[in-house]
Amino acid sequence: QVQLVESGGGLVQSGGSLRLSCAASGFTLDYYGIGWFRQVPGKEREGVSCINSEGDTYYADSVKGRFTISRDNAKNTVYLQMNSLKPEDTAVYYCAGRWLGSRCSTEGQDYWGQGTQVTVSS
Repeated sequence: QVQLVESGGGLVQSGGSLRLSCAASGFTLDYYGIGWFRQVPGKEREGVSCINSEGDTYYADSVKGRFTISRDNAKNTVYLQMNSLKPEDTAVYYCAGRWLGSRCSTEGQDYWGQGTQVTVSS
């Protein structure tokens, strides 16, 4: 079965850290651009951070300097290290993948994970 599975979400205090994982099964991530997106109720899903197959990265202004995206093709997994978390980072976080994807956009993704909840308390 082809799928992306997120893990690592949870409840953390403001200033804390979490590491999200996006594991692929049924296909290899090597030539996929992978992105992390988040959504809160009543708002559109937004791009947080993306990494293409060559390792080039993108970060939304709101997370620059706090979040780090990385990929381990040997483990078929992409990570999002989130430090200095703020209450406004609270959202459901999704990972998505697109073949040779280079844009950090919700449009045109080939696969989506089911999402993992991140809650940051003040």
